[in-house]
Amino acid sequence: MNFRISVYAFVLALAVSSCGKETGLQVIPRPQEVSVLEKTVPVGKELSCRILGSMGKEEYVLKVRGNGDYRIKAGGSAGAFYARTTIAAEAENGGVHPGRIHDFPRYDWRGFMLDEARHFSGEERVKFILDEMASVKMNKFHWHLSDAQGWRVEIKSYPKLTEVGAVGTHSDIHTPAQFYTQEQIRDIVAYADSLHIDIVPEIDMPGHASAACKAYPQYSGGGVSAGFPDFTFNVGKEETYVFLEGVLAEIADLFPGKYIMIGGDEVSYGSYAWLADKDIKALMDAKGYDNVLQAEGYFIRRISEVVRNLGKEMIGWDDIVDFDVPSEGNLMMWWRHDNVQRLHDVLDKGYTTILCPRKPMYFDFVQNDDHKVGRKWDGFCPIEDVYSFPDAYYRQWDVTESDLSGVIGIQSNLWSELTHNTDRVDFMVFPRIYATAESAWTMPQRKDYRDFSERLELKYEHMDSLGIYYYDYRNPGAHPEPEGPVILDRPIQKQDFKD
Repeated sequence: MNFRISVYAFVLALAVSSCGKETGLQVIPRPQEVSVLEKTVPVGKELSCRILGSMGKEEYVLKVRGNGDYRIKAGGSAGAFYARTTIAAEAENGGVHPGRIHDFPRYDWRGFMLDEARHFSGEERVKFILDEMASVKMNKFHWHLSDAQGWRVEIKSYPKLTEVGAVGTHSDIHTPAQFYTQEQIRDIVAYADSLHIDIVPEIDMPGHASAACKAYPQYSGGGVSAGFPDFTFNVGKEETYVFLEGVLAEIADLFPGKYIMIGGDEVSYGSYAWLADKDIKALMDAKGYDNVLQAEGYFIRRISEVVRNLGKEMIGWDDIVDFDVPSEGNLMMWWRHDNVQRLHDVLDKGYTTILCPRKPMYFDFVQNDDHKVGRKWDGFCPIEDVYSFPDAYYRQWDVTESDLSGVIGIQSNLWSELTHNTDRVDFMVFPRIYATAESAWTMPQRKDYRDFSERLELKYEHMDSLGIYYYDYRNPGAHPEPEGPVILDRPIQKQDFKD
């Protein structure tokens, strides 16, 4: 499925009455400025495309003549791509509306995260998700490629990471090794680039490292006694840093984008074991550290330097905000919705920030109170809450728009413990991802949930045409909630989830 050839059936139908009042707008995300006629004409030819340095790189102006011919002005190739996407979508609907559209994004970062460590999706499925993201102008694909349950990317210098570490899934520890070869990674990266989507790889450390430590136990720092005994890397061994530098060097080569995500979250699930490790105790003695948090901070700062030396910027979850990592060149993702103080800490310390709190942006949370498979935490995450994000939460967070000047965008995340097949992924992602797209692109004053719901009707047709097993908010019984996975050989444990 190639987005460059077919823009599918998502429809742009922009209508303005003769007095200039907007009467209908069917595109997701909603453009910022629209002045078009109600009538449609066959799509003509592209007369010109001018790239103007005075415009934002994703900004465009699309002017369509009465005969269907059109001109594009854009700030860069991404803006021109979005303009052509608009034209192609109109053509898919049978005609183009003469007039003018001026469009640009609210946020630079419009993201979606897919966790493939717990359950593997595969190349075709990832490209499908990229296509859907591109169709609604999303531009960051955060790819969670390693965790306790599996290591999913080939590293030439450490082959056991996939020979051993890629064996198993969250639901079946005996599943044969599943991973992406470097050739497949490069192909997917190139495909995403053609859609103006940056791929941000995540290699989790120093926690969530059980799969890597299963492959190379000499780098284990220990962990919980049941479930994941090798949850952490050993932060006291120099050999650990040599190993991780080699891994990150290959990751940097595979992913030419600006960022590498290193996680840095939930290390406390395993770090108590560090007190019994001679290498970590030696590190703490040498540095005069009183507790394992200081050793964790030492690790994060060293890895930050590794990432910087590779010419990248490091991203971490908000867990690492207290470790004195420089704000310049290091980004934070705020995810703990129940710890608003972490958001304030991140902002006060000047970090460039992406907002992705569990509520409402975690898609492993259910969409309806009747759903049984998925998470609930003092409620769940319906599409209305995703659509109202982030503006409806400012009072709850005790922030203003100016307080969020360091925020470059928002992101929805799918953790895959309970999404073991395509139907489960579809049911949890669609149509909420379309609400993410509009919340990330469209200015607050242009957002209207009732209007969005009307425009979503065309997306339901689009999803039907592609066989997507989405949750139907209009008729919840249309697609019954798929069963969750049967867990083989061990129960689901608290530490399996990103709390």
